[in-house]
Amino acid sequence: MSRRIKLPPNEGEHIEFKERLIPLVHLKPERRQQLSTQLKSHLLEGGGVAVYLLGVNDDGVVVGLSEYDLEMSLSVLSAVVAESGARVRRVERFETEKGLIARVVIESLPTAAKPHITVAVAGHVNHGKSTLIACLLTNQPDDGKKWLYLDTLPHEVERNLSADIHLAVLGFKEGRPLTMSNPLDKMERVRIVEEGEKLISFVDTVGHEPWLRTTIRGLVGQEVDYGVLVVAADDGVTHLTREHLGIMLGLGIPVIVCITKKDKVSQGRVAEVREGVAQLLKRVGRIPFLIREPSDIDIVYDKTGLVVPILEVSAKTLEGFENLYRLLALLPQREKPLDKPFLLYIDRIYDIEGVGSVVSGTVRQGRLRAGAELLLGPYPDGGFKRVKARSIEIHNTRVEEAVAGYVVGVAIRGVSHDEIRRGMVLCDEELSPHAVWSFSAEVLVLNNPSRFAPGYEPVMQCHTISQSVRIVELDREYVRPGEQGNAVLEFKYSPMLVYPQDRFVLREGRTKGIGVIKRILRYA
Repeated sequence: MSRRIKLPPNEGEHIEFKERLIPLVHLKPERRQQLSTQLKSHLLEGGGVAVYLLGVNDDGVVVGLSEYDLEMSLSVLSAVVAESGARVRRVERFETEKGLIARVVIESLPTAAKPHITVAVAGHVNHGKSTLIACLLTNQPDDGKKWLYLDTLPHEVERNLSADIHLAVLGFKEGRPLTMSNPLDKMERVRIVEEGEKLISFVDTVGHEPWLRTTIRGLVGQEVDYGVLVVAADDGVTHLTREHLGIMLGLGIPVIVCITKKDKVSQGRVAEVREGVAQLLKRVGRIPFLIREPSDIDIVYDKTGLVVPILEVSAKTLEGFENLYRLLALLPQREKPLDKPFLLYIDRIYDIEGVGSVVSGTVRQGRLRAGAELLLGPYPDGGFKRVKARSIEIHNTRVEEAVAGYVVGVAIRGVSHDEIRRGMVLCDEELSPHAVWSFSAEVLVLNNPSRFAPGYEPVMQCHTISQSVRIVELDREYVRPGEQGNAVLEFKYSPMLVYPQDRFVLREGRTKGIGVIKRILRYA
């Protein structure tokens, strides 16, 4: 006798029976679209929740599945869910006389339209950048190992040195920080993103000088809103402190200074370092403002830019952390171009089993919804290819929509994984992107042992683009350090997508210059 599934009262409208889902059948574009439309309808009927019963035919009769067929069906359903602005909340498996069945609970994704700020943390090696972030995430004093929450690559653990950019998220609710006991736990990060009324994405940069290009990538490639310059009280201002400050200011990033490790030195030494920082800021036309009391933050939180808040903190004792939390909670979200076509510069590329190609970066402008048709490029010939955004994640949290300023991962379909490169973009077709070979720019030369003149070929870093450029023309014979000049530059190897008013850094080892694009001269 066939066993029929009995449905709870009033639950039938958003429940779907599926005997079996087969990749070669149900993942064909037309059939996949039908399944996605069907799921969206059930989510609407169920108030954002839908239930799928696998191993049950359309009449509600149990047919059962083998372990292999059930896993295959779950895989197909997960792919459809990812493209439908939803996520799988729970899978319940049951054994029957005829085989396995599964009850899959699916829910609509939360939107990401909440206040969000991206903060880059820079400074000299061993000045405490990763430790500062880790202690902010946990609100726990440093035990000498907190930096491991950020520096997770094997060679970073071995050498106790950051070697790549790392991302972290801190949430605020009702003005108070939402902290984690274990920042490595994916589910804790998901909780922060879901519960936070305001989110701070930290970009932990590299302090070791040989990896300066990676630090620059973090500052120019992540559409940073604010920069935290870390200066250790036991070491003080160094040449890299000056260099990182110069890059931030050249890119127009408002700066906050954190003097760390104050527990390791005398009050006199802290005052000496504070004065060194203040003099450095004054030389570049900024007003240093020491935060002593919470009321000081109310004075300056909306004036960052010309005014640079200075906080003195200790990761060992958490002294000064309440002031830093308050400042981060009050920092205003910088204006984002939400009404423009979607644009994201690709920073990282992953090939994830069961998902495919995933690209990450910070949304520069516009909005992105799961399932959107996009363009990827430019390719070496200047062209773009059509792809589809299968799903979107923010700090491991699946969302239906991402907006300008969010650091996201996007699963895409439509091109080979090997074709994707850092510096490419994902964008709306409405943007009508045109790859650029050459442009005119205004350049400020900071230091240059080589002669900054026509023919010189530094590396240009703009957004996530990192490519050699050639100085074709200059408005004088050469530009000396500290001088500003107008130049014509061209990409050496392949055209890229850049626009007037984009800021960039020129480097050859150390930073050589900072510039802004004025006019596009030649398209691909």
